[in-house]
Amino acid sequence: MQTFAVDRKRRRLFTLAAMGAVLAVAGHFDARAAEPRVIKVSARRFVFTPNQIKLAPHENVVFELTALDTVMGFAIPQFNVRADVPPGAVVCVPAQAGPAGTVDFLCDIFCGSGHETMNGTIVVG
Repeated sequence: MQTFAVDRKRRRLFTLAAMGAVLAVAGHFDARAAEPRVIKVSARRFVFTPNQIKLAPHENVVFELTALDTVMGFAIPQFNVRADVPPGAVVCVPAQAGPAGTVDFLCDIFCGSGHETMNGTIVVG
């Protein structure tokens, strides 16, 4: 009779501990964290919009790129990101930010006189 009571207490403690663990994990889980943030970037001759992007350190993002007038390049060398962006298409490029700091992005396909100034900045912090 006493053995049954001990087993019952053990089962109850195990169940309570398991429920506590599940609730603790559920409290720290954010479904939105699993989905990368989408950042829309449009390119037209000599300008990216936006030309400054803020990211959290090590944040996962997807750049949704569009070109308005000619084939553009989109490159973030420090993040190992590179894509061709033909006009009228939407190109999605995943990326992960690095540690805090400032990183440049640029057009790496010659798009005319003024191409050399077509760039932007990513602020990670």
